[in-house]
Amino acid sequence: MDTATRDKWDKTSKRYDLMVSKGAEKRWEPSKRDLYSHMKGKILFLALGTGLDIALFPVGLDITCIDISPKMLEQAQPRVAAYDGTMVAHCMDVHDMEFDDNSFDQIYTACTFCSVPDPINGLKSLARVLKPGGVMRMFEHTGSTLFPFNLMMNIMTPLSSISGPEMNRKTVDNVRAAGFKVTEVDNVFLDVVKTITANLPK
Repeated sequence: MDTATRDKWDKTSKRYDLMVSKGAEKRWEPSKRDLYSHMKGKILFLALGTGLDIALFPVGLDITCIDISPKMLEQAQPRVAAYDGTMVAHCMDVHDMEFDDNSFDQIYTACTFCSVPDPINGLKSLARVLKPGGVMRMFEHTGSTLFPFNLMMNIMTPLSSISGPEMNRKTVDNVRAAGFKVTEVDNVFLDVVKTITANLPK
């Protein structure tokens, strides 16, 4: 397990809800809820955090969640227990998941691949556990192609990555590099916050 990343998010866990629940989470809630409305089958949700997104999931589903931070999962446990469906949460690193190949019908991520240390290999790990023809849907903030945002994000990333995400990731390119076929990209805010839909060719 990547202990540096684990420790970074462990330190953030107690203040995480206060940092995001009244701002970013409220702002992005409609887009996330729409993304999650497509959930079906056996689902893997990556980087559960404190479980704020659980309230946006449709009920009655079979969802397996992972997060690298045990402290985050401690905070999430009441929300996991309250979910109206089947949900389990594991402390696990995306680079070294313990699931069998072809385990899941769908994979979902939310503001995750700005923080995964080795994003292409992390995405390849997701491809391993996704069934051929399976779908991955992502809500991600990424780098920008627009000036001056791209310059600002490049400048800010060394600082932001100390306690949180990198702000200039090329996530759409990384998804393709990991072997997925990108079928749709929708910009939610400029070209910085977006949803990405991709499938794993059969």
